[in-house]
Amino acid sequence: MTTVIFSHGQESGPWGTKIRSMAELVRGMGCGADSIDYQGIADPTERVAKLVEECRGIDDTLILVGSSMGGHVATAAAAELGAAGLFVLAPAYYMPGYEELTPTPPDLPICIVHGWRDDVVPVGNSIRFAGTCNAALHVLDGDHRLTENIDEINYYLRWFIEKISAGENAMGGSA
Repeated sequence: MTTVIFSHGQESGPWGTKIRSMAELVRGMGCGADSIDYQGIADPTERVAKLVEECRGIDDTLILVGSSMGGHVATAAAAELGAAGLFVLAPAYYMPGYEELTPTPPDLPICIVHGWRDDVVPVGNSIRFAGTCNAALHVLDGDHRLTENIDEINYYLRWFIEKISAGENAMGGSA
């Protein structure tokens, strides 16, 4: 079985609109789904530790999904958790003053979805990160929250999970 674990952004909660929609999708695909509650934890390092602790007992195929700071957190924890895939939305990579905190890309399939009109995390940051690890990158006509793009996000998430389940990486080759 595949389990999908969601990590929300700094200003949102564990069961916001996007996560609820994505969780419904993955459950409909026969996957387990859970979302980690990071409310009250501002430090990304503490969030990574919480994610690792919460996922320690999962023996299923693990896919991490993160939005904004949650994308940073999921990326930082992916290798340690032995994740099979990483799906991130407007991930907080290369943020001014925190560039050195950007996680090293893990060696696993990665799919990045970002909005062209993001005024919080520049889309160029995702383009730069994707270029370092050959990640699939989908840039949508959306802002940082991507709330108007939920159908497109779910389309790409389904595609990504199907690729992982079939033993393929995000770029279509063998994993």
